[in-house]
Amino acid sequence: MSLGEVEQARVHLTLPKESVFIDQQQPAKASVMVKLRPGAQISAQNVLAVTHLVASAVEGLAPTAVALLDMDGHLLNRPRPASSGDGNEISAEALEIRQQIERNLVQKISATLEPLLGPDGFRAGVSVDCDLTSGEQQEETFDPSRSVMMSSQKTEDTSEKLASVGIPGTTSNLPEPPPRPAAASGGLSRRTENITYQTSRTVRRTRIPQGVIRRMSLAVLVGQTVRWNGTGAAKERVLVPPPPETMKTIKDLVAGVTGFSAERGDQLIVESLPFESALTAVPPGSVSTPRKPQAQDPAWPAFFDKNRKLVLLASAGVLILAVVAVGLMTMRRRKAPARVGVPAGIDTVEVSQGALTQETTVAGQLEAPVTKSPGAEDKELLERVRQIVAQDLIPATTVMREWLREGAK
Repeated sequence: MSLGEVEQARVHLTLPKESVFIDQQQPAKASVMVKLRPGAQISAQNVLAVTHLVASAVEGLAPTAVALLDMDGHLLNRPRPASSGDGNEISAEALEIRQQIERNLVQKISATLEPLLGPDGFRAGVSVDCDLTSGEQQEETFDPSRSVMMSSQKTEDTSEKLASVGIPGTTSNLPEPPPRPAAASGGLSRRTENITYQTSRTVRRTRIPQGVIRRMSLAVLVGQTVRWNGTGAAKERVLVPPPPETMKTIKDLVAGVTGFSAERGDQLIVESLPFESALTAVPPGSVSTPRKPQAQDPAWPAFFDKNRKLVLLASAGVLILAVVAVGLMTMRRRKAPARVGVPAGIDTVEVSQGALTQETTVAGQLEAPVTKSPGAEDKELLERVRQIVAQDLIPATTVMREWLREGAK
């Protein structure tokens, strides 16, 4: 209830139920109902703050287990649909990433071109095609031109063989034979060497985040300046576009500050067109001011077509009031004595302090003396009232209201 948007709040808690059996354990839950102040709206940041505040106050309570409602029954923290895990869904966070990238690019373009063209001298727009999926990428590269010795093994075998010398027979087989002369010995030698080589290999694992730019389209619209040819009333407006050198500079600046890449398929358009301020510019030294937009002018024709019957009834009512006013004025002229300093047959009207000068003028026209017969005088006054009402309705109505007020007295 300390939040500025919340007038009243009510919180229900379900504490966690512990059990030695996992299937019988119950997590904590909470429901919060708030009554907002008239005309107030709770923001998404405040909704997130309330859910985390309640979740932090109860042990074992997750923010996703908190339901926040208003008095109209609207679920303020609507849970997002669970992702299937393959990364193909486009979530609200992914769309926010794309919009944030576009806003950052527009801000960079504006900060670069404002010192050159001014804040009202251009308009920039950006559309970014992002890869809103995320995942991991593994790359393994072999280089056959580069090899490394992994292991080396060498083996050497040697064997010797003694040759027999003497006369074969009994004498040579008797024990303790007589000494024999030395005989030449023979042997066998074998050597083995085993070396293992392996080709150079590079393994690279990359994690791809959300929001990688695949392609972007940039558009910059540059305004045109106004030059006046001639003098006096014969001045002619001439729209001057920026020179080609300036357009090329703008294009290079935008490409550099946004990371434009033609190999990636990016598109950059820089055009020059006159803005509305240039089309409605007034020559210097001119007394006349530019005409206001048509939307500010009173739409009397459209109002008359839409409320034709109402306008006709109002006109008839004003005409009846005018006839009644003429009758009262005629009766007052016949009954009222002549005032000092005022000719007979002429009456005056007291005008309030805030009355317009037009009302006094209309009153003077209605009360002008008429030197005709009584019947002709009424006709003349009636015709004069019709003409004045047709010229300006508001002052005539005010004067008639004053006459009726005086006649009631």
